[in-house]
Amino acid sequence: MTALSPDEIERYARHIVLREVGGPGQVRLKAARVLVIGAGGLGAPLIQYLAAAGIGTIGLVDDDTVSLSNLQRQVIHGTPDLGRPKVESAAEAIARLNPNVRVETHGLRLNPENAEGLIAGYDLVADGSDNFATRYAVSDACYRAGRPLVTAALGQFDGSLTTIRAHETGADGRPNPTYRCLFPSPPPAGSVPTCAEAGVLGALAGLMGSLMALEVIRAVAGFGEPLVGRLLMVDARSLRFETLSYAWDPGNPLSGTDR
Repeated sequence: MTALSPDEIERYARHIVLREVGGPGQVRLKAARVLVIGAGGLGAPLIQYLAAAGIGTIGLVDDDTVSLSNLQRQVIHGTPDLGRPKVESAAEAIARLNPNVRVETHGLRLNPENAEGLIAGYDLVADGSDNFATRYAVSDACYRAGRPLVTAALGQFDGSLTTIRAHETGADGRPNPTYRCLFPSPPPAGSVPTCAEAGVLGALAGLMGSLMALEVIRAVAGFGEPLVGRLLMVDARSLRFETLSYAWDPGNPLSGTDR
């Protein structure tokens, strides 16, 4: 692995003095390649904290442009960025924050046809997309490519977060659950209102995106207990955090017994 430069040692000093991270953990962060799906509400704080933490290479996937209604929560973009591709605006923000981070932009919509090839080039995927079709495409591709996935979702006043390592087995020898073990099928079309239709609390996106970054950093640096088989749920009205356990479903179409 590449050693840290004197500038990086100073930049990451508050990480390096943490026993759980230290120099070796910071070097792992520098060597990591993380793919972020979505440079929007969840992606904005996620990308900023990954860059600040010193993730060596961040891939950005988004096919959208910055609009005025985004700025209430997508804080990596600013008013001068209106109309620009989000991956370009986010890449510039990363460069301002930490020039040591390499950025790879993918101005496209991820789908079942292109997902696996793209994901295979990274060590870990963080999915902050806003629709079920993309979430299923990402999670299926991560399983096939053998990549860990940190995935989160937002509602009006609620959020959820989990880590999927379906290509691995748990301590009990059983396969880890897939995304399809947690959500076997998407909800009926039109049953879940879009962000534009229902609204979303801007600061909640910041909270959930920051929690995503924490989960990625823990996974890469190698400390803590990942949210594998656990769904963290956040209620912004009461500021209540709860965790729901879920397990491998033998009937799931990816790693199930009947596949």
